[in-house]
This record gives sequence, structure tokens and C-alpha cells, in this order.
Amino acid sequence: FKNWELIFFNNWSTDGSLDIINSFKDRRVKVYHSKKFLNLYDARNKALKYAKGKYVSFLDADDQWNKNKLKTQFNFITKKKLKFCYTNFYIKSKNKKILKIKNNIEVNTQSLLNDYNIGILTVMIERKILLKNKFNKKYEIIGDFDLFIKLSTFLKVGFINKPLSVYNNHGNNLSLRKEQIYFSKKSTN
Repeated sequence: FKNWELIFFNNWSTDGSLDIINSFKDRRVKVYHSKKFLNLYDARNKALKYAKGKYVSFLDADDQWNKNKLKTQFNFITKKKLKFCYTNFYIKSKNKKILKIKNNIEVNTQSLLNDYNIGILTVMIERKILLKNKFNKKYEIIGDFDLFIKLSTFLKVGFINKPLSVYNNHGNNLSLRKEQIYFSKKSTN
């Protein structure tokens, strides 16, 4: 799948990902810099302003996509006439891969509230939907949950039961660190 652009929004990165991205010599790779450090969802909203394509997908620097992810999702979303879909994925921890979603599910708001299983790294969504319905920047770890649940109330959401991405759980993930802080504070109260 060759019709893509990569928007790398450098939010004061310290993990070496800027050096890696600068090593690519491809006009489809575009680097933008934040003037100040932003929380995750504010940074996602700012990065979306630079995107030009019809659809948007998210890939954090520590995760991976299957080489056919974009093609598979684009074909699915086009064939089904959808604006939003996501896929199954693996969670990799200590070199062991665990399949995230066990079986195909009917996707609606209630099923997502009962068992939320959308990994942001698996999403493909129409860009104009995200320009009208932004991530709530007050959240640090549940901004995608908040937005995708809201979108599911008025959009048909498609699901591809193929693992097309790998979420790397390395213990230093932002969401895991925030959960640990939350639970340690909660347990001391």
C-alpha cells in the first residue's frame, strides 16, 4: 500500500524516535515539532491538523503494524462504506505475544462499554470525523476510550478479526505508568 503519509509530531521526544524518523528519506514522511510539551491527546489533536489523507491511523513509536494493515483496513472500510474500523491485535510482553480479542464481536456502544477492546494502534477513521470530534485533552490515558465511545453512538463501527498490530508492553508505557500512579494513590486513601 503506497498511498500514505506519515505525520511524526515531535512532542519533545527523548526516546530517540526523532533520530530514527529523520533517517528516512521519503517525501511521505513529514516531521512537525511542538513548541512546548503537550499531554498525549492534545498532541494527537495538533498532529491531526497536519494530516491530508481521507483516513487516519495511529502508531505510537513503541508499537508495530503488520505490513498489510493499511491495505486491509482501507479495502474493508471502502467495501463496507464505513468511516471507522479497528482490528484485533497482539499484546507483546517479554517476547511473548498474546492475542487481545478472542472472537469476532458485534460492535455497538453497549458492546464496547461491556468489553472495551479498541487499541488505538488498530484504528482507521475518516480524518474529517476527527477534525469535528477531537480527543478531550484533559485526559491523560482514556482520551481514546472517551472519543471512540462517543463516536460509536452515531457511527457504525467495523471490526476486522485479524491481528494487524502489536502493542509492545514494555513496562514503561504511558498508560501503564498512569494506571500504577492512580492505583497507588487510590490504595493509600
